[in-house]
Amino acid sequence: MSTNLLAQSAAYQKEKARKIDEGSPFTKIINRELPATIVFEDEEIIAFVPLKEQARVHLLIVPKKEIQTLNQANQEDTLLLGRMLLRAAKLAKENGIDASGYRLAININEDAGQSVFHIHMHLLGGNSLGPMVDRID
Repeated sequence: MSTNLLAQSAAYQKEKARKIDEGSPFTKIINRELPATIVFEDEEIIAFVPLKEQARVHLLIVPKKEIQTLNQANQEDTLLLGRMLLRAAKLAKENGIDASGYRLAININEDAGQSVFHIHMHLLGGNSLGPMVDRID
């Protein structure tokens, strides 16, 4: 059941449409039109260091298939999404944070702060990350 009690703001919708029209910067990285520090790549996935690191280890794990948000993923994307999770675990181990702990995050739309409309997973670790969100009391 979809309630949409709090829909996207008009400003967010406008900015989202503009960004989608101009194309994903992640696709530009995949196509080598933008530079990035790539730490992994295969036929389906690329992983790289983001421009604004938020932890000692911060990587973005991105499918090469453009899917704007998780809401647009479908049954055909099941294996791809699973491969992203497994790649994140391997990258965590390679970066020495598998035992100490790490966080995986996928932001979807306005309230979660999604600003690039091409699914991507953040791998964060290497230091204490604190709570994910403020508690609502």
